Amino acid sequence: MTPLYQVRADYDADSIVVYQAYPSAIADAALRHGRFVPPFSFQRMTWIKPSFRWLMHRSNWGRKSGQERTLAVRVSRAGWESALAAAVLTTGEPDRLRDAPVHVQWDPERSVRGAALNHYSIQVGLGRAVIREFVEEWTVDIRDLTPTVRKLAEQVHAGADVRRRLPPERVYPVPPEIGRPLLIEGGRTGR
Repeated sequence: MTPLYQVRADYDADSIVVYQAYPSAIADAALRHGRFVPPFSFQRMTWIKPSFRWLMHRSNWGRKSGQERTLAVRVSRAGWESALAAAVLTTGEPDRLRDAPVHVQWDPERSVRGAALNHYSIQVGLGRAVIREFVEEWTVDIRDLTPTVRKLAEQVHAGADVRRRLPPERVYPVPPEIGRPLLIEGGRTGR
């Protein structure tokens, strides 16, 4: 049985991939500059998600207005873990949440067809206090997955099994001292 709260992601020894969906103006500017620049907003929380399937559910496979473009943002593991270390659960105390630079929310993980699964997917909200770090220090690479998402969406709509064509995701070893307050199960198992 899959533990309820684990971070599953595409990662290597130095970095982790998170996904975001944007309108073309933001995606094109980010791809052109290799980092987020205006019209990306540095004044509002931005949510990053290591689960490709959850983002596909949220963006309706890139068909929701304002979420037509899917970006794979590779960030340093040090940055990712510092975000988690600064995070507060959205279901926690309102006073702590209001002042927290990073929010963590757990939502049901999704199947390829959007059905809720019996375990959760982490969403990490980066507040104004850490967005510049995310953009200027943590981001290693930004890739446009939009053509892949469109092709996969057509195949899913046609009834094809696309699970083997999705980005690989495995349990990310969050250090226990960071994971425990966020309900993350599993802890560090090595890099």
